Amino acid sequence: MEPIKVQSEGGLNVTLTIRLLMHGKEVGSIIGKKGETVKKMREDSGARINISEGNCPERIVTITGPTDAIFKAFAMIAYKFEEDIINSMSNSPATSKPPVTLRLVVPASQCGSLIGKGGSKIKEMRESTGAQVQVAGDMLPNSTERAVTISGAPEAIIQCVKQICVVMLESPPKGATIPYRPKPASTPVIFSGGQAYTIQGQYAIPHPDQLSKLHQLAMQQTPFTPLGQTTPAFPGLDASNQASTHELTIPNDLIGCIIGRQGTKINEIRQMSGAQIKIANAMEGSSERQITITGTPANISLAQYLINAR
Repeated sequence: MEPIKVQSEGGLNVTLTIRLLMHGKEVGSIIGKKGETVKKMREDSGARINISEGNCPERIVTITGPTDAIFKAFAMIAYKFEEDIINSMSNSPATSKPPVTLRLVVPASQCGSLIGKGGSKIKEMRESTGAQVQVAGDMLPNSTERAVTISGAPEAIIQCVKQICVVMLESPPKGATIPYRPKPASTPVIFSGGQAYTIQGQYAIPHPDQLSKLHQLAMQQTPFTPLGQTTPAFPGLDASNQASTHELTIPNDLIGCIIGRQGTKINEIRQMSGAQIKIANAMEGSSERQITITGTPANISLAQYLINAR
């Protein structure tokens, strides 16, 4: 990475991507009616503003562009949030105006530089901008990123974002970053056989926190059903070690990533889940393939989870 050229105006101008974590309500405010607000922000700032899909309570807003475009976009977001706060206060008795808060998502490998030795950098940022800055102690679920929360008046936030950008450019992330992806809205959680599932589309997916427990469960259950010997499933009997069969349909174009090269992935899934998995041959004129999973409910749900994760 070549050294950053500081231009004569004292500004940096390199392309950068900043990720923000927002609640649905905040995202709605940024998008505006029929997408007008975000469209105006894109046009006025010159930055690319992308909003993650999905019915998640949290969404990721990605802002990419030359640094000056990013600062403009941030200013517009900060002022929009301030406007929302003022509007929400007009009908509330509170007199002191709460600060605007933005949450950045930063690769954990860059957080050390943001904090500085003994917290020196973050302290300097707080003092010079007047914004509150906090770096989360833990990484966001299933990622190598941390949340950095900035709150204060919009002007303070903009100054603070500028300083954070400088630090991020001076110390790029080390190694691969696993980006944080918000989980879908906690759609109803179903309990079955002591296992929690969330529904996504037409699939029941083991609750992620349950996955490790599920794995232990699957491991403990293997003694009951010697491999290859499947006890006939009795309808109505939900004994957790009873073998049963489950069918999934997978679009043809996705089957490759489930099977893997010469079947490596599917074998891995078989091994991890302990379930038997059969993939039907492609049917003439059909764009989907049938997958049959046989094993205990725990094995099946683990296999399903791994297939869906692929």
